[in-house]
Amino acid sequence: MRRITLGTAAVLCAYLVIGLGQAPAAAHDERPTRTLDGSGSVPVYRTEGPTLLVCKTDKAAFDQAIAGFAPDLKAQNEALWTQCQANGYRHLQAAVDAANLPGTIIKMLPGRYQEEPSLAPAQGACENLSGLRKSALYKYDVLTLQQQLDCPHNQNLVAIINKHGLQIEGTGAKPTDVIVDAQYQKLNTIRADNADGVYFRNMTAERSQFNAFYIMETDGFVLEKTVGRWNDEYGFLTFAVDHGLYTEAEGYGNGDSAFYPGAASNINKDEGYTPPRYAVEIRNSYGHDNMLGYSGTAGDSVWVHDSVFTHNSTGISTDSAFPDHPGMPQNHSKFERNVIADNNNDYYRYHKDGTCQKPYDQRGYENGVVCPVVGVPVGNGVINPGGNYNIWRDNYIYGNKYSGFVTSWVPGFVRNDTAFAAQFDTSNHNRYLNNHMGVSEKGEAKPNGVDYWWDGQGVDNCWTTASDSVDVSSNVGPLPSCGSDELPTALGSKRYIGEPAGTLKMYSCAQYSLQSQKMPIDCDWWGAYAASTSERIEVRWAFGEAVVLGLLFLATFYRRLRRSPVATVGAGLVAAGFVLGVIGTAQYNALLEGIGLGLAGLGWLALGLRLRRVGRGALGWLTLLVAAFALLGAVDRAVVMIPFIPVAPSLIRVLLEVIWIPTAIVSLFLRDKPAAEPATTPAEDPTPDTPSEPTPTPA
Repeated sequence: MRRITLGTAAVLCAYLVIGLGQAPAAAHDERPTRTLDGSGSVPVYRTEGPTLLVCKTDKAAFDQAIAGFAPDLKAQNEALWTQCQANGYRHLQAAVDAANLPGTIIKMLPGRYQEEPSLAPAQGACENLSGLRKSALYKYDVLTLQQQLDCPHNQNLVAIINKHGLQIEGTGAKPTDVIVDAQYQKLNTIRADNADGVYFRNMTAERSQFNAFYIMETDGFVLEKTVGRWNDEYGFLTFAVDHGLYTEAEGYGNGDSAFYPGAASNINKDEGYTPPRYAVEIRNSYGHDNMLGYSGTAGDSVWVHDSVFTHNSTGISTDSAFPDHPGMPQNHSKFERNVIADNNNDYYRYHKDGTCQKPYDQRGYENGVVCPVVGVPVGNGVINPGGNYNIWRDNYIYGNKYSGFVTSWVPGFVRNDTAFAAQFDTSNHNRYLNNHMGVSEKGEAKPNGVDYWWDGQGVDNCWTTASDSVDVSSNVGPLPSCGSDELPTALGSKRYIGEPAGTLKMYSCAQYSLQSQKMPIDCDWWGAYAASTSERIEVRWAFGEAVVLGLLFLATFYRRLRRSPVATVGAGLVAAGFVLGVIGTAQYNALLEGIGLGLAGLGWLALGLRLRRVGRGALGWLTLLVAAFALLGAVDRAVVMIPFIPVAPSLIRVLLEVIWIPTAIVSLFLRDKPAAEPATTPAEDPTPDTPSEPTPTPA
């Protein structure tokens, strides 16, 4: 029933007003970046050009590494080994520093590269380097580009700064034959900064305090057959980039996400649903066993297709939920033909048992530990807080025990935009087209907990579902349809403010913090540590509202209307409506909520009419207004979303209830008004119809 009383209104006011100065700190904090001019291109793999070799010197270890290779590949590596021993490099950074010719290729032979020279203590000006600021959450220095160039190893194991057209590839049979390992001693394993045209192929980066591969402010890059694993935050982070390609990439064991194309070039902000191109493409890739398979704050103009996101806590997130990222609000990403399934891994136990407070190298990332640096629902396919013009088409979304999609509003103050219009400029113009909900690629029925959880906010959003989907469900009832065309105009999504309970829930759940060990106790996202049904914030408020309004209703009934049969029936309807509404809220059952609202609305109607008859006109009219919006809410929830209403009927009902409560309390203490003289009827007229003798006039 989404019933919320005075306290809820106060929370919502805090969300929209007080919260304007309390936006959360960014998980990924970076220097201001320049806007790329888009003149670059996606680099093409090269087999010829200036070439540098990198290898180790332990022949026995090398022979063991290549022992299982196919004969041709084994022979190639043996020849490269001989050449590398004569004129190659022992560390990747040394080869990067020596790459002064355009289009240089660096070939890395099988082995583990820990880049020992990069681990030497900082000296000179780098020893006490002070950046632009300290990261709010992680306390590292946010450095300028020049500082990264001058002190490349303060934060990076391998630093590729201001070098263009560099191609780095492993010569093994698979990506894990060549490993660059930060041993949790550096923020980033490999950082490519202002490195247009960089190409990584057939290699693994791992065990950083933040990112394995980090590509920053770069126009043109490729990550091909690469692995990013066992990092505190991201396997692959690309930020403020254009003309990017992830292909056959794999990420696992990361505390935030496998793939993060955040703040991608905002090239389509003024486009519709068919933009001329995308800034970043992710294809044929695999994100698994992370907190998130994919994450994209301000992930603008990203095309993700034919990829797999399984066995994470949440499969995909693209959002406008963190401040100070260029390109806000997030817009124009397309996700199609992906598998987003069985994302039920619960890593919050490592938050609760203290594992994630240990030093990095003692946490056990290599053994399956993941430290959840962001708060997302365990058992969720997709979470999309605050995205615009996104297309979700022909994806298989199944086996996610909490939900298939979570879609919600993000007011502008969350991203440090306090303009009034910015508070309502997210979660608009999204299309959910022919997704296969609750069914696998093999046609097996594997339901999600609820297919679509939506807070009800947004303009011009619409849904269609593939015919093989299994019992598609939504917490808000019937969803606006997209009609028959591929990218039509939505038929009913015109809401600038979300459902009160949904908004309250998202605000509560967003308070998660690994650093301060805060896990909201009234949110049901946290796996084994999730709030029980009765502890969930929206259920508490629904129950609390039912109790408060129910008691006041009964008191008013007893005080004014206990002799009225109509009011007695109304009291029963309200009680039944409240019970069904609370149950519906607890079960994410929009039909029950709608029925509950309908019964309660009829009960309110009866009460309002009788109050007017007994001389309580103001309270009666107010009660009739509550009844009207309860009945509208019932239609909105159980039958069809009412078009062209800018806010949900439930919000107006809640605000009316906030006024009704004190009015009803005051009314209880007012004295009864004198009953009006009943109008006489002809049957009651004592004057006979026949003339009578005139009354004598007294003397």
